[in-house]
Amino acid sequence: MTTQTPPRHTHSPGRHTWHLVRHYLEMVVAMVVGMVVLGPLEALLWPGVDDRVDVHAVVMATNMAVAMAAWMRFRGHSWPAIAEMSAAMYVPFAVLLVPYWAGAVSGSFLFTAGHVLMLPAMALAMWWRLDEYAH
Repeated sequence: MTTQTPPRHTHSPGRHTWHLVRHYLEMVVAMVVGMVVLGPLEALLWPGVDDRVDVHAVVMATNMAVAMAAWMRFRGHSWPAIAEMSAAMYVPFAVLLVPYWAGAVSGSFLFTAGHVLMLPAMALAMWWRLDEYAH
């Protein structure tokens, strides 16, 4: 008697792409929820946090990372993937804080560029663990 292995489910390239895009968009939505929900809480617990742009940027990145990590865990992602994606929230600010502290860029540039650079940083984190996000 021979045993047969069950057929592997293969997805079309379009379906594969949709899975990646859906995961990406879910994480972006979770980040926005983190800012909207945790932002007022941070202002209540830490009045004046936005007096320093550098501190506010890191706290906001934390708000986004917390919500996104919770959503990723709910969706069954591994802890290493969650850690890498959370790092994608901080790395752009970490890079931009040096020129900000040196006076080479403004606080508004730090905030805007940090948020914009999160998006490709997230895409890189997804590419790093493509199999994890392709289902």
